[in-house]
Amino acid sequence: MERAEPFGVPQVRPWSWQAFVLGLAIVAVSATVQGICVVLGAKLYFAAFLPSIFVVGILAGAPAAVFAAVLTVPVVWWAFMPPFFEFNPLTSANTDSINLFFLLAVLLIGLADLCRETMAMISRGGLRAPGESAPTNSQ
Repeated sequence: MERAEPFGVPQVRPWSWQAFVLGLAIVAVSATVQGICVVLGAKLYFAAFLPSIFVVGILAGAPAAVFAAVLTVPVVWWAFMPPFFEFNPLTSANTDSINLFFLLAVLLIGLADLCRETMAMISRGGLRAPGESAPTNSQ
């Protein structure tokens, strides 16, 4: 695992097996949190999974975040969409929820990838220090 020095965020190489295991583990934790939310009365199917997609994207990269997003849909379909714990044909409302989740997941994965690249650039010293000024034109 690498460390991004300025932020202290541990990062995993994007296409490594550790990245995909991290994605699987975070989806499992999110499913547990979502189960608790459902017991408390929440009706939002993907509420606990969207932040986890962003976290996986920052820690493990875009491929693992895509894996986590694709893995989330069957988990939610099976465990959280009525009737619970069985696969039935999706209603149009459930299909719309899945489509909206995929749209938000793509946006979050893109944002996480930009954040990850920015942290890598800053840790390499690619940006000037705040006290430095840009060179001026002498003409």
